[in-house]
Amino acid sequence: MLTFDYLWVFLLFPLPWLLRALLPPRQSQQVSVRVPFGNRLAEAIGRSPVAVIAAAAPTRWILPAILWTLVLAAAARPQWIEPPITKELPTRDLLLLVDLSGSMDQKDFTNKSGQKVDRLAAVKEVLGEFLDRRQGDRVGLVVFGDAAYLQAPFSTDLELSRRLLDECQVGMAGPRTALGDAIGLGVGLFDESDAQAKTIIALTDGNDTKRKIPPIEAARVAAQRDIHIHTVAIGDPTTVGEDVLDEQALRDVASATGGSYFFAADRKSLVGIYDELDKIETRKVKTVSHRPRTDIYYVPLAAWLLLSMASKFAAALSRRTPPELAAQTTRVHVNPITGSLEVDG
Repeated sequence: MLTFDYLWVFLLFPLPWLLRALLPPRQSQQVSVRVPFGNRLAEAIGRSPVAVIAAAAPTRWILPAILWTLVLAAAARPQWIEPPITKELPTRDLLLLVDLSGSMDQKDFTNKSGQKVDRLAAVKEVLGEFLDRRQGDRVGLVVFGDAAYLQAPFSTDLELSRRLLDECQVGMAGPRTALGDAIGLGVGLFDESDAQAKTIIALTDGNDTKRKIPPIEAARVAAQRDIHIHTVAIGDPTTVGEDVLDEQALRDVASATGGSYFFAADRKSLVGIYDELDKIETRKVKTVSHRPRTDIYYVPLAAWLLLSMASKFAAALSRRTPPELAAQTTRVHVNPITGSLEVDG
């Protein structure tokens, strides 16, 4: 779309005609020859310079008007506005905490095709589908076992986050569970975040057996920084020993931060949990739009230059005497009997 940044410049269009009307005409002195019988001479040779001037007068202002319009168009700063470019800015940072302890190797889940798979494989499958629906969010990934490790920093590249999730293996962070440390690491990762919403989704299947920071203490720090934690417990709640599922601790963590607690005994319930999380953590998008502008003042300037040069060239050609006319010699004499001018044949 074409637009002019200084549209008021076109108000100057009548300026040349106003100056012509208000200022006195330019005085010029030219050497000329007065011929008393000029009209008779012109009629004798078959030319009428007065008629030529009269015919040219009505159109002599058209070319200057066009040239003046082109000058004004260039001065008005013409710009071509490109189609709008929109960019979605993330309004939420979402951090996933994934348990990689030894108990995640138990094959008590099924995949989409109904085959028996371990807990981590089921989590990867369901969590990957959940990531596909997080367009517009910045997503990070922390894995934990004996200690917590940053697997993927906050990024809008969800394909990269999913690929790094798929590379996780059971036991790569140690055989035991340090949920409190994972929450503490996650809280620290939000220090550089300026997102409007900050959310942690923690997934584990066991008791916090290798902690340096109690999960509830880490959750209280998260609550002070306005970070919501949703906890997801998977596996068998009847497990005893070190692998016992401490549901109460997970409920307390979620409650302390204003989050929700979920339990998934199988893949179907795990899918349902992430569907619920989709409803709770609705995506909010902040859109920034920009329309690039390109200055094209050189277009009317180029048109002005070409048209001006063409007019000068045409005027030079019109003033040039054709060779055939220059070779002709016209002789005029006065008839001694009638007194009229006659042209020699």
